[in-house]
Amino acid sequence: MSAADDGATDDLRALANAPLRRQAAALERIIRTDPDLMAILVLIRDLRLPDGWLLAGCLYQTVWNVMENRPRGHGVKDYDIGYFDGSDLSYEAEDAEIARVVARAPSGLDLELRNQARVHLWFKEKFGFAVSPLTCTLESLARYASVTHAVAARLADNGEIEIAAPFGMRDLFAMHLRPNRALPNGPSHDAKAKRCQSLWPVTVEWW
Repeated sequence: MSAADDGATDDLRALANAPLRRQAAALERIIRTDPDLMAILVLIRDLRLPDGWLLAGCLYQTVWNVMENRPRGHGVKDYDIGYFDGSDLSYEAEDAEIARVVARAPSGLDLELRNQARVHLWFKEKFGFAVSPLTCTLESLARYASVTHAVAARLADNGEIEIAAPFGMRDLFAMHLRPNRALPNGPSHDAKAKRCQSLWPVTVEWW
């Protein structure tokens, strides 16, 4: 989905019930006004990170900060980057890629980089249940504990920002956290929701 520059005067709260195209356009405008998000998108593109996307928290939290007139970066703990390289699933290869990206990253930004091709190797130890291997970065969005978190962005060579949101963006603009019950992610969803409630006036559907 390419987010077009339309509806620039949209009320962000009203976008909860707007067509997906208008939601994506609003998200693109917000991303473009945030220098940290844009710097990371440029970094992912210029380093040719395979199937590289900026993911989740830093995106929806930036939207909420704009909606609530909070300072830029409020509540943004880190910047999640997903990429997909199935040619080498070793920890050492992922660690080398992390070092390559971090060495070029803007100063002061905490990047969390993960090769989505190897997530299944450590997922059970961290979350308590096994998952099958992914085939691309965006498949990971379907496994997020909350559907609200499932949003991603990347920058094309022509300067367009591509937005991915497999569950849509209604909950994002409604500032509502809804669990993704496709996997037994209850503890993770509730923990993330409690943190969000401490930082923004969000509503929550608890697990």
